[in-house]
This record gives sequence, structure tokens and C-alpha cells, in this order.
Amino acid sequence: MAAMSTVTTPVGRVTVTPPSSERPRRRLDWRLRFAALSLIWGFSFLLIKVGTHAYAPFQVTLGRLVFGTAVLAAAMAVRRERLPRGARTWGHLAVAAFLLNALPFSLFAYAELTIPSTLAGICNATSPLWGMTLSLVALSEDRPTRVRVAGLGLGFLGVLTVLGAWQGFHGLDAGGTALALLASLSYPIGWIYVRRTLAGAGHSHLSMTGAQLLLATVQLAVVTPLFTTLPTNLSPVPLLAIAALGALGTGLAVLLQYGLVAEVGPTTAQMVTYFIPVIATAAGVALLGEPLAWSTPVGAVIVLTGAALTQVRPKPRS
Repeated sequence: MAAMSTVTTPVGRVTVTPPSSERPRRRLDWRLRFAALSLIWGFSFLLIKVGTHAYAPFQVTLGRLVFGTAVLAAAMAVRRERLPRGARTWGHLAVAAFLLNALPFSLFAYAELTIPSTLAGICNATSPLWGMTLSLVALSEDRPTRVRVAGLGLGFLGVLTVLGAWQGFHGLDAGGTALALLASLSYPIGWIYVRRTLAGAGHSHLSMTGAQLLLATVQLAVVTPLFTTLPTNLSPVPLLAIAALGALGTGLAVLLQYGLVAEVGPTTAQMVTYFIPVIATAAGVALLGEPLAWSTPVGAVIVLTGAALTQVRPKPRS
């Protein structure tokens, strides 16, 4: 069986099993697809902000999941792949769908009611920091090193810089920021759960992710009517933003990420994570006119540096 790799995405942590006998069919150079993926995910936070201008956060999340699931369903039909079987697998996937999709997507949408999309994108970059903190407790094989602990401390120092801690967090919406940080925390919690329960399940990446998004869609379809009412006016621009967020940022992006992991490996593919907050910040400032204090880009650089250090693994002893 081919080696399995776990990679971080705004769709959640996904487990990828590269083909063992066939190399993936390539149409574009992987660098172009890497750039496209960075842009798609970097613009996701702007699209969330635009969607919440006319629709409730739960409605934005439901629409995102519907369009994203539709893309993966089409890909599965083309490749003639089936959904995974077994009640136990579906039960674990339901938990994963909540932790990796339904919960963080909803939290980011609610957060962006009160905070800029730039700040939401930077909060998303803290996920590796939370991941290392939790893995040291939950995964016995993941041991700390001086470099990784230093990266953890540096990363959280960057968070304080972004938030302007020395100014007493003046002008910052604490509730919205907390929701965005909780969303980034939800990803590694879900990843650890998936690693403990679904590793080696024997199903393809596309099949597992398609089922995961389908279950998240069902969860939001149940919750959304309980907390929102049907919109009286279908605003076209926010609706198009939600459609793009789902079809591109949740559906197509997963397919691009899978192809990158299969071709260049998880380490290189995961580097896209470090471009997302840069693009999110540029998009929010240039297109939405969001304010940008000096502490935001400086803190973001510190966060990304710390996050990169937490991913450094010690070399095996010969």
C-alpha cells in the first residue's frame, strides 16, 4: 500500500494516498498549480467577507459546502469512485466533518462579521502552532525539540504583535478574533482525531474528502434553518462570492492540493500555507480597503516564521 501523507488545507487536514503504480496525469506545471492554489485559498477570506455582506454566516458556510461538495461529486463521477463504506468509517467521518469543515468554516464566517478578512487570514496561519501544542500532548511519537519549541514561542509572539498587545488590544474586536483563533484551533483537533481513527482506512483521498464534505453539508443543512431565516433578496455579488468560495476554494482547491502532494510530496505542497496570509492581507487591503497597521504584516511574518520552525523534524540518527 502506498505511503499516506497528511497535509494542512483550509478545507481541513486531509489524508492523501499517492498512486502506487501510476504517476498522476499532469496538464500544467506544478508551479503554476501551486500559484493558483495559493491565490484561491488566499482570496477565500475576502470571499467570506463579501458573502457575509448579504447572508448570515451559517448561510455562507452552507453555500460554500454545497458548491464544494458538488465539485468533488463531479470529480468522483468522472473517476468512477465510490463513497467509502462501513458505519464505523462514516461515524468517524461525521466527527471529522464537524471539526475540519462545519465548525471552522462557520467560526470564520461569524468572525468576519466584526474583524477584517486580513486578520482572519493571519489567524488561520496559527493552525500549525496549535497543532504542535496539541500533538505534544496527544501524539506520543511527536517529540519536542529546541527548534520546534522556539518556533512555538516565536509564533505566539507574532500573534501578540498582530493583535497589538502592547496597546491593550485597542480597537480590536475580541469576540471576532477569538472566533477566528478557535477556528484555526479546530483544524489540528480534527487532524489528531482523523490520525487516530481513520489512518489506514484504505479509501482514496477523493472518496474520503467527498464523504467528509457531504456530511458537513448535511450538518449545516440541519443547523442553518434553526438559526437563520430565508433571505428576502438574493444579492448577486455575495452569492457569486459564496459560489466561488465553495467551487474554487473548497472543491477545486482540494483537487489541486491532491495533485501537488502526489507529484511533489507533502512537504513542498504544504508550503502553500505560508502564502495564504500574505495574499489574504493584500486582497483585503487592495480590494476591500481594509486598514493595515504596521504591526499586522510584521506580526504575520513572525507567525509564519514560528509556524515554519514548528514543522522542522529532527534528522534520523544513522
